Amino acid sequence: MDDPAAPLHAMDPTGRFSDRAEVYARYRPSYPAGAIDAILEGLGEPRGLVCADVGAGTGISARLVAERGVRVIAVEPNEAMRRAATPHPLVEWRDGTAESTGLADGAVDLVVCAQAFHWFRQEEALAEFRRSLRERGRVALMWNIRDDGDPFTREYGAIIDRVSTVDWKKKWTADVPAVRGTGHFRDLRRVKVPYVQEHDADGLVGRAMCASYVPRSGPGHEQVVRELMELHRAHADERGRVRLVYNTVVYLAERGKGIGCGPYHNGAAPSDPK
Repeated sequence: MDDPAAPLHAMDPTGRFSDRAEVYARYRPSYPAGAIDAILEGLGEPRGLVCADVGAGTGISARLVAERGVRVIAVEPNEAMRRAATPHPLVEWRDGTAESTGLADGAVDLVVCAQAFHWFRQEEALAEFRRSLRERGRVALMWNIRDDGDPFTREYGAIIDRVSTVDWKKKWTADVPAVRGTGHFRDLRRVKVPYVQEHDADGLVGRAMCASYVPRSGPGHEQVVRELMELHRAHADERGRVRLVYNTVVYLAERGKGIGCGPYHNGAAPSDPK
């Protein structure tokens, strides 16, 4: 059981997904092309880049970056998650943490953290990222944030909140003040790209089960399965599919020289319709 008073990095971040690796690999949402465009923009020819995907999970974001031609070092401390990853010829897997990646000084052009940075000891991780980056390197912190402006997605979120073992409204925000405060990075900016994930009934339940704060057994598990199946029956289209709507938010910053970031500014990825 999670301690409500504990910070996220004290809630066994390296082990809590061990019993969810297979469902995570199957049902966890991907990320839109526009977010990957923004991450790589201005870094040069992708085939000449080396990226560290830190907290890589089962390699969802690592493969997306590798598909652009970038060589990716996927750093993931959980053996079960590494085993569940689909291989890619440009992705090399390593056992390591955000605070101790095992990367050499100046080894990479880009550090990506997808749906992971909130689990890290953030100031230590940012110092490690700066050490591992080349002089003109970049850090990219990415999250899929459920869009509660969409009625179905809002109902899904309410079901999850009723059984969640973690109060996310208190524990976590997609803002990244640690990046602004350390002086390790500069030119912090935010990009937002819309994204939709479709599910059949089993997929909707599977999506919930790959979240570490959703019970895998007991009354809470039974409740969430029952309510999600009811939600699916009420909203499925003629194909038997429902849509979870996200905003993929990416924070980008360049390796700094101790000058700090200052306030971030918003930007739009090439595929962002706004």
